[in-house]
Amino acid sequence: MLLPSRLKQADSLYNSSLVTHADRWSLPLPTRDELMHYLDSVLHNTLAALDRSTPDERYFFRLALLHEDMHTEAMLMTLQTLGYPAPALTPTRQPPFAAEPAAQDIWLAGGEFALGSPADQGFAFDNEMPAHTVKLPGFLLSSSTVTNQDFAGFVDAGGYRAREFWSDAGWQWREKQRAEHPLYWQKDSGHWLMRRFDQWLKLPAEEPVMHVNYHEAEAWCRWAGRRLPSETEWEYAARAGHPDGGDRYPWGKALLPTGLASLDNTFSGPVQASALTCADTPTGLQQMIGNVWEWTSSPFTPYPGFTPGPYRDYSEPWFHTHQVMRGGSFCTRSRLVHNRFRNFYIPDRNDMFVGFRSCHLL
Repeated sequence: MLLPSRLKQADSLYNSSLVTHADRWSLPLPTRDELMHYLDSVLHNTLAALDRSTPDERYFFRLALLHEDMHTEAMLMTLQTLGYPAPALTPTRQPPFAAEPAAQDIWLAGGEFALGSPADQGFAFDNEMPAHTVKLPGFLLSSSTVTNQDFAGFVDAGGYRAREFWSDAGWQWREKQRAEHPLYWQKDSGHWLMRRFDQWLKLPAEEPVMHVNYHEAEAWCRWAGRRLPSETEWEYAARAGHPDGGDRYPWGKALLPTGLASLDNTFSGPVQASALTCADTPTGLQQMIGNVWEWTSSPFTPYPGFTPGPYRDYSEPWFHTHQVMRGGSFCTRSRLVHNRFRNFYIPDRNDMFVGFRSCHLL
C-alpha cells in the first residue's frame, strides 16, 4: 500500500539518503504550523490505512513508527547542538543516585552463541539478521560506562595533545578540529563545566561522559591501557546469564516499568553511571541499555547472509564507512532498542548522546 507524500518536496527536505548532514542546517523548511497540519493529516490517514492493512503491510507501519522514534532522538540532538532549551517536559521520576559509583571489571567466559536477531522473533531491522553462530574467547568488561571524572583525567593529563594515544584518523580529526576536550566542555576558574542544551553546569563527575566520538573513546582507552569492546562482545555481555528466550534486554525478556531504566527521557537527562541497579545484567553489568549509546570497536558491516529489507537505504549504503554503537541513550524510545539492536554513525560524529565502556587488556 504505497501512498504519495502529503508534503511537497518531502524527499528533497527530509530524505537522509539524498540530503547530506552538512546541508540540513540551511534547508527551506516548512513553518511550524505547516508541519503540525502535515503531521495531523498523516496521523489521520495512517490510522485509517492501518485498519485496512494486511500482516505483511503492518511491517511498514512498524518500520515507520520506529524510524520516527529515531528522529525524535535526533530532534533532541539538534536542540543540544544549537544550544536551545530542553523540551519543556515534566520528568516522570527524580534522577536516582548511586551508592557505589566505582566500576569494576566483570569476567565473561565467552563461547559459542547466536549473534543477531532470529527471523521468527518479531520485527527486526535488516542489519540485525540473520542470526549466526560465532565463537568468542573470554574477556573482562567494565561494569559501567566511562564517567566524566574518568575522562577528565585524560584531558587534564594532556591526552588530546599526545599523539601516541591517537590513531592516524583520530589524530587527523583532532588536528583539523583543534580539539582539546570533549564537545560542550569548557573550563572556568580551574573547574570543568558542561553545556546541556542551553544551560552550563558543573561537570557531573559520576555521569557517563557523553558527546565523544569514536576517536576520542579509542584515545582514552589507549591512555588508560584498555580497549573498546567489539559489538560481538557487547551483545554477548548484554545477553549473558539469561535462559534461552529471556535475553531480549540486559535485565530479562520484558521491558522494565518506567523509571527503572534511563530511557524515554524519563529523567530529562542521563543519570549516574552506576545508578538503576534493577536494570543490571545477571553478571553485574550496569545500564547496558539506556543513559548513553556506547561505541564499539566494530565497523558497521553486514552479517553473513545479509539480505536488504524493503527500506534498502537503511543499512546497505552505510556498510564499511560507519562504526557500530550499541545500547541506547536517556532519550531513546524503549520500544526501539534491545540487546540485538545495532546503531551506527561515522567515527568523527560527536553530536549524539554517546559514550563508551572499556575492556581490560588480557
